Amino acid sequence: MTSKLIDHSVPLIRAIVIHPDGRSESSRLAEERLQEAVGLARALDLDVRAEEIVRIRKVTPATLFGTGKVEELAALVRAAEAEAVVIDDNLTPVQQRNLEKEWDCKVIDRTGLILEIFGRRARTKEGRLQVELARLDYEKSRLVRTWTHLERQRGGTGSTGGPGETQIELDRRLIADRIVRLKTELEEVRRTRGLHRKQRQKVPFPTIALVGYTNAGKSTLFNRLTGSEVLAKDLLFATLDTTQRTIRLPQGRPAIVADTVGFISDLPHELVESFRATLEEVGEADLILHVRDIASPDSEAQARDVEAVLKQIEIPEGPNGEKKPRRILEVWNKTDLLDADVREAVLGQAERLAAEGKAAAVSAWTGEGIEPLRHIITRLIDDDPETHLTLEPTQGEALAWLYEHGRVTSRDTDEEGRTHVVVRLATQALGRFERQFGAD
Repeated sequence: MTSKLIDHSVPLIRAIVIHPDGRSESSRLAEERLQEAVGLARALDLDVRAEEIVRIRKVTPATLFGTGKVEELAALVRAAEAEAVVIDDNLTPVQQRNLEKEWDCKVIDRTGLILEIFGRRARTKEGRLQVELARLDYEKSRLVRTWTHLERQRGGTGSTGGPGETQIELDRRLIADRIVRLKTELEEVRRTRGLHRKQRQKVPFPTIALVGYTNAGKSTLFNRLTGSEVLAKDLLFATLDTTQRTIRLPQGRPAIVADTVGFISDLPHELVESFRATLEEVGEADLILHVRDIASPDSEAQARDVEAVLKQIEIPEGPNGEKKPRRILEVWNKTDLLDADVREAVLGQAERLAAEGKAAAVSAWTGEGIEPLRHIITRLIDDDPETHLTLEPTQGEALAWLYEHGRVTSRDTDEEGRTHVVVRLATQALGRFERQFGAD
């Protein structure tokens, strides 16, 4: 199958994509997995010349595929004039090296492909550090040299090897040293994040984290909720770096919304570990919006993949060692892409689940369902106690403070000009109010 060529100043690398069926524990359809792998390849600007599902009954340790299938695929590589082969699975270093020899071209496995995409898309310093760490963790086991300098020995100091140190040993040492430095830098990032989080907690706005399978429409929904213009494209992993914005919910309640990196099935463990600092934002959130592409035939399996990653994210302990319960609201996105009869059924089911705070149906693209979603969010995070306050006519600043940091549910003025307010405030915010303004 030949892809539509894209006009680039640099010629695209010709590639074929292969999905080994029967290897993954995921229940997702092989055709859906193949199309996702093709999407990943095109996200890396590869010119996909062919795509194929290969059934595997028994894994061959040396090459993954059996001898006959390796030869058959070699003919496909030659026919497509492919310069690279993408295997939608994780290969051992030996399998990768042997296939490259058999096919005389570059072989990229699923982890390597995703790491390459992340490397291109990361924009912030933190994102670049995380991707480099993940890449080095992946590559340190793949230092297999097949050319003549493998056994070359060097003496001296600095970046050159010591007496008797081979090139591969030198490379391993350099990678290990670089990993140590990167982990130190990321710990500093994590510490800085912690300080920022403590600063935000002094103004105790609830936090809402958007998670979801890549390309489910998280960034489009984020833009709808916040009025921002974060990059939102029909492209796998279009955005990587976490973005945060403050929004006003119905009745004036402020909240912080965070758009996070998209998840994917079989997400490389190197990335889960390296993006730990970013994923902490999800663990800290008061509410998680799990954005699903409800129009995808693979929606249920994608949801399970996201839930599997969420289970790996720790919920931080409170000051007394307690862990707050994780609250998740499913947002069924892309309802505008559903057929009329299916759409009606989905909207009806979502309406029933919305009453329980479990799901909401929206189209982030058209804006349909966004306002009801905002009300559901308000209901789910609005668990602060009600406080009755009486303010003197001269306390206009205090009234403005309440509107900014809490949610005023009732307000009236008596004959003497005093304002009686019922407001929902977090305990910490109420303490700040009392210290700053006093309260009756």
